[in-house]
Formats: sequence, structure tokens, C-alpha cells
Amino acid sequence: MDKALNPPRLDIVEGSEPHEFTLPVKKINDGQDVSHFLVSQAYGDIMTFVMQLNRAMFPYFSQDDPDRKSPNIPFFDSTSFSFNQTIVRLRNLLDDLEKIIDEAPPDPGPRRFGNIAFRKWYEIVEKRTPALLEHYLPLEPFPVKSTSNITAHSELGSYLLGSFGSSQRLDYGTGHELSFLAFLGCLWKLDGFPTSTKPGHAEREIVLGVMEPYLQLVRRLIKTYTLEPAGSHGVWGLDDHSFLPYLFGSAQYGPAISNNKPTPTEGSRGDAPDLGDVSNATAVARERGRNLYFGAIGFIYDVKKGPFWEHSPMLYDISGVRGGWAKINKGMLKMYNAEVLSKFPVVQHFRFGSLFRWDRDPAAVAPPSSAHSASQPLRADPSTTITQFPPRGPLPPPQQQQGTKAPWAPADTSNIAEPVPAQQGTKAPWATTTTTTDPSNITHLPARGRLPPEHGTKAPWAIRPDASAAKPQQAKPGAMPPPMTKAPWAKGGPG
Repeated sequence: MDKALNPPRLDIVEGSEPHEFTLPVKKINDGQDVSHFLVSQAYGDIMTFVMQLNRAMFPYFSQDDPDRKSPNIPFFDSTSFSFNQTIVRLRNLLDDLEKIIDEAPPDPGPRRFGNIAFRKWYEIVEKRTPALLEHYLPLEPFPVKSTSNITAHSELGSYLLGSFGSSQRLDYGTGHELSFLAFLGCLWKLDGFPTSTKPGHAEREIVLGVMEPYLQLVRRLIKTYTLEPAGSHGVWGLDDHSFLPYLFGSAQYGPAISNNKPTPTEGSRGDAPDLGDVSNATAVARERGRNLYFGAIGFIYDVKKGPFWEHSPMLYDISGVRGGWAKINKGMLKMYNAEVLSKFPVVQHFRFGSLFRWDRDPAAVAPPSSAHSASQPLRADPSTTITQFPPRGPLPPPQQQQGTKAPWAPADTSNIAEPVPAQQGTKAPWATTTTTTDPSNITHLPARGRLPPEHGTKAPWAIRPDASAAKPQQAKPGAMPPPMTKAPWAKGGPG
């Protein structure tokens, strides 16, 4: 099977065999763990699911249109979609989570960081998650049966709770978005989405019917509780909070494809907006209601002010790419792998269970080493880590070392192996020349209170010692007296 024409799809767990569910746990603690993650079964499943959803978001020709004259375009408001029961239940679940915001209104007053009322919202959601999953996703339709006390709801609930930000740090980022993607991937693995005879139909329902309402909920949480960006690169990052809408949204504007054609890497559909319209507020307002890419751009306009190129330079630079929306989509797929799945600050909180496994994928090839992978944080070596302080008590006596002595200090040669030859130093102008170089010969300080005669820097008015011997010069008849410097306020003498 040609993977270019028929890309792989995420495997579904066999319902005929019992499955042992587990509570997802954290595994990534340093840079070496990220390297293991990139060859794990979980990483392979995540990338497979991402590419599966991404391909489905391209415009497509239906099987009933062999001449390929009128492609189908996946829009939010498309009337060609009638969501299946699982999609409808997930949408209702997200609606209930959004209503809880009214039960935890934000604390009044300006705040620099996240509003602590988000912790109350999160606490309510955490308490109600088991009942919400039981109500909207009953276990009866799932063919997979658990062989342990851990149910499918317990594993699903861990990924769902990790999808809305951190209640401790009061932030939200692409790592939380990844957790929601894993939540949907778990449902796919459990055969929770009904299959369709139309290729890509189930995947389009997931993105348009569930992912988009999820993004709307998250954006309201960010604006209501002023959640901080998590793991953001600032203005040099793609987006403060999300990545997937840029990937799936760029696919919506790509050229139409058939089921037996590879995913395009260049070109755009005929009526796609110009790439540079991301900096056009009118075009953004027109497109944001039906396209994921412009929906994310529109949210940036909602929360940031100023020129678009100034607060979002990377998105502005991407808008100048030549090759169409499919070229941007290809680059977004590579960037998602490099900037999300390969970055320790993003994936460090991802949890691994029985559906997204930490075990190494036998078919995985280790990624080549790079400057970034070499700079990942490393775990401390226990053998070199100080685990306790030395016992308290008197400090050991300091070792005597030869230091700089004052010239009058008596010599102590007990610890001196060899005499240190004296060096000619810088002397004061009045210092008396002596032929001795042994500092032990100096036994007293010079008398204080007076300076040595004849040398030194003197004030201009100081009397010279030989002033009595000096004869004043006689002024010549008619000569002007020497000029004197007066203060500006001094009065002139009689003249």
C-alpha cells in the first residue's frame, strides 16, 4: 500500500480482546526522556492521528463527481454535515463545561497574572468529570472491556482534565491542546466514532464538530481568567496558546484532492483568500467564522493591539510564503513536530497510559541529533548530588599561608621554605633610600604628625624652606604688577 496515496490511520483497539486500562502518568522529566518519547508508540500514534485529521480537512471531490467539477469544502457552517451521535454528545459536554464559567466568575480588580477564580472553575470541572463522562459517553457503546478496576472513563478523564490549562500556574498552551487531541485519539482507538463510507468524513466531523467548539471554550477561558501563555516564545512564537487551528485551517484553503491522490504540498483552491489577508482586519472578520486559521488570527486581533507585523512577526512572515496554502500546511506539519512534540517545556506534562503508550515503537527510527536536542535539560546525577550537609561543629584551623606583610612586621620564617627576593617597588617622593632589603630591620614607624622635608607636593602658597636665602626680584621702573586672579564677585581696588 502506497502511504502517499493511502496515509495510515490510527489503529482501533480490538473489542474482542479484554483491555487493561491504566491511569495515565507523567514520564517526561528531562531531555533524554524527550528523545525516548520521539521513538515511543505514543508519538507514532499522535503523528498518525494529526496527519489523518489534516488530510481530511483539504477540499475534496466526492465519489459521485468523477469529473471533479465541484469540490466539497469543509466549512463550519456547511449544511452537508449532519453530526453523528458521539459528536453531538461531545458538543453538549463542552457546552456544560462552558456554563460552569458562570458558577466561577472572575475575581474583580486588575491582575497582571491569571485570575485565581480559574482554580474554582477547574475544581468544579474536576469533581463533575466522572459524572459528565458517564452521562455523555456511556461505556455500553464501547466494545472494549476492562480487565482491571480502572475504567475507560478514568483514562479518558485524565486527558480531558489536562486540556483546559493549569490550575496551579494559571496558564494555557499547546501542551494542553495536545492533551485534548489525545482525548479524541483515545475515543478513536475505542471505536467511539462511527465509521463512514465516505473517506475522511469521520475526521472532518471531529475537527469541525468538536475541535472548533473546544477552541471557542478555551478562548473564553483565556479571556475570562486572563490565563498566561504556557511555554510561549513570545512574539517569536507562532501563537501564544494554540497550534492545531493553523495546521487544519491552512488545509481548508488547499487545492481539492481525490481519495486516490496524495496530500498536496503546493497550491491553493481557487477562491481561497490571499496569504497576506492575515493583516487585513476586514478579511479576517469575513473568514474567521468559517476557517480555523483565520479563527485563530481573529482571536489574536481580539487580545492584542497594534500592527499585526509587530505583535505577530512569525505569522506575518509566513504570509509571504510562495507556493500557496498547501505549502504553508506542509510547513505547519513540520513545525508542529519540531516546536510542539519535540520541545521539553511543551510535552513534559503529557501523560502516558494504556492507549498512548510510553513503550518504544519497534519500527521507529531515532531522530538525528541537533543543537536543540543537545541543549535539552538533563536529570541530575544522584552520585554527584549533595544529599546532606556536613555535621555542624568547630571549623578546622585555617592553613597558614604566606601573605603580604606590612614593612614593619617582624619576620616569621618558620613556614617559609625559601627567602623571597625583595623587589624594587614604587617609593614615595620623600622616602629615604636604604640599602637594606630585609624587612626585619625595620623596627618602628616614622614619627607621625610631620612630613619629611624638601620633597612632596606642596600647596601653591606653601613657604619654601630656603625662602630666606632666596632674593626677591626687583620690579623694573614703570612695569605693570603681575596679574592676579580674582573671584567674579571681588570688588576692584582703588585705581
